[in-house]
Amino acid sequence: MEEIIKLDTVGLYNKLYGVETLHPLVSVVDASEIKQDLPANVTLNYGLYALYLKQTKCGDLRYGRQLYDYQEGTVTSFAPGQVVEVRRDTNVRPQWQGLVFHPDLIRGTSLGQDIKQYSFFSYASNEALHLSDEEKSIYRDCLEKIKMELARPVDKHSRRLIVRNIELLLDYCMRFYERQFVTRSKVNKDILVRFEEQLDAYFQGGHPQSEGLPTVKYFADRMNLSPNYFGDLVKKETGRTAQEYIQGKLIEVAKQEILGSSRSVSEIAYRLGFQYPQHFTRIFKKSVGCTPTGYRDLQV
Repeated sequence: MEEIIKLDTVGLYNKLYGVETLHPLVSVVDASEIKQDLPANVTLNYGLYALYLKQTKCGDLRYGRQLYDYQEGTVTSFAPGQVVEVRRDTNVRPQWQGLVFHPDLIRGTSLGQDIKQYSFFSYASNEALHLSDEEKSIYRDCLEKIKMELARPVDKHSRRLIVRNIELLLDYCMRFYERQFVTRSKVNKDILVRFEEQLDAYFQGGHPQSEGLPTVKYFADRMNLSPNYFGDLVKKETGRTAQEYIQGKLIEVAKQEILGSSRSVSEIAYRLGFQYPQHFTRIFKKSVGCTPTGYRDLQV
């Protein structure tokens, strides 16, 4: 069985690559400076936050069940608790610049409170940030500022300045990430079309009775995207969350059932995947402004 390498500390990470540890909680690493490479096939269990700007595609990364969508000039990101399989092409020399930092570095800081907003860290599938040449320069400049601070003697300003520069880098990455939805608009719209088709098929195929109410994860899996990335994509393109989009379709189907059949409210609720009719009535009233029975009466 392949060994899983646990990277719980910055020291262990630096040791893995044979680089000097300048700070126990954060490290900036350039592939051109490392003294040893990873094995060709290895699985890494991260206990750290990590960002890498990959300059060459030198193998495959498997993140969850999917291949990670990284090419030349992309930023890959990982968070504590995530497991990554690395399959390296030993004929290609890796070229990347990376940042790793321990959660303890940002504990008690504004970044520690806001880290969850950087949703690219929480993807569990195959998404990466695709950077332009200008964006790559910004990324490298942020890393250089952190690296310069690490090379200085530690003083009372060190931690604050390091954390602020990390936060600046993450803010830029968030901008790159949101820009990506614009530049990949056609791909995103194709995904929305498939989402709409899958939604229709879910209700027409009787899935609610066997699988319950439709979930964001159900559709994200069918698009080979993580729920977070899929949700952000839907929000960017439609102005509604994926959950709101699903609920809109649910209410639309419910109205058709109410007016197009003589089924009771309870029967309709079960057909739509609700375990309890009261839950259906509450959701319907909140969305439409009246109960299912009231809606049927209004149309008579």
